[in-house]
Amino acid sequence: MKFEILSKPFLSRQSYSACARLLLLTGTALLLAACTSMKAVEPEEPDVLFWPSPPDLPRFGYETTLRSAADLLEESENKRMARRLTGEAVKADPAFSKPYGVAARKGKIYITDTVSRSVAVFDVPRRKVYYMGLRAPGALVKPSGIALDGEMRVYVADVTARQVNVYDNLGLFLRSIGKPEDLERPTGVAVNAAGDRIYVIDRSQNENENHRVVAYDDTGRKLFVIGGRGAGEGQFNVPVQGAVAPDGTLYVLDAGNFRVQAFDRDGKFLRAWGKTGNNIGDFVRPRGIAVDNDGNVYVTDATFGNIQLFTSKGELLLTIGSRGIKDKPGRFSLPGGVAVDETGRMYVTDQYFNKVDVFRRLSKKEGELLIKNAKQ
Repeated sequence: MKFEILSKPFLSRQSYSACARLLLLTGTALLLAACTSMKAVEPEEPDVLFWPSPPDLPRFGYETTLRSAADLLEESENKRMARRLTGEAVKADPAFSKPYGVAARKGKIYITDTVSRSVAVFDVPRRKVYYMGLRAPGALVKPSGIALDGEMRVYVADVTARQVNVYDNLGLFLRSIGKPEDLERPTGVAVNAAGDRIYVIDRSQNENENHRVVAYDDTGRKLFVIGGRGAGEGQFNVPVQGAVAPDGTLYVLDAGNFRVQAFDRDGKFLRAWGKTGNNIGDFVRPRGIAVDNDGNVYVTDATFGNIQLFTSKGELLLTIGSRGIKDKPGRFSLPGGVAVDETGRMYVTDQYFNKVDVFRRLSKKEGELLIKNAKQ
């Protein structure tokens, strides 16, 4: 598993959470003193900003939370630190009401919202938020899963319209893929970098047998169908989301069978892993899936309130986040979609807390510095 030094911080060097920067600069003891002096200590939910926590080598760190355009505003470092430590919020209208699917690349974060029937786009370089899918043609009814191809075309699965809408990266509608007669309840979409393999994850209805993945080419021509209801290899029980790895492998989150299944470009079954249970690496209510540039697989679980990170072969690497009854960094009540961009940053939606938490992958040097500071 590779952990390389990343590019620039998320918004700028000021965008680190204040507590995270404080830890990097002064060590754990001062961090805890600064944070707990502002409010009562809550031992049942201590603040956690790095995963795993020292003395283990940290691999991911909490960076920021996205809710509104205010989260993209420039601030002085002192002002941002003071606001983070005191809990003061910049007032602004929320950009979404019920976020679920998320995709991210090149400084743009696309978030589906089933209440506003749109996709909210956080454009980090331009520090603004805009929307897609609000007007015809291409108006969305119930957007769910979302994916990007290598040309930054945006693919949105519409559960009610029973199709996938395709837009350019600015929101201009290009075309639709799939027909109501081909799809019953499309909740997810995955696409390869070339954009010539579009996989629509059709959750279908609980009472029927059409739990499947339908594959299309870039013209919208139906190519083949993977699955049917069952628990065997290549069969599904409530498939919900999918993701395509850089090597073209398709990973499908087979939620009702509590597993991840992998297929080649043409739908041939390769392997599967996962089972129901309460142990780390098991699944109870898996909801979202993503793949990073190294081929590692990320799965959100609403019961555990975390993200589990696996190798492409299904070996558990680590867990990130945990379930919480209060909205804190890395705490989730109803996590949904997950995405990883080209810098290694991870984005996780939470429908209950109405947020997107952003995590930054740490270099080995950064992790070692955190361990050193924790020992002081």
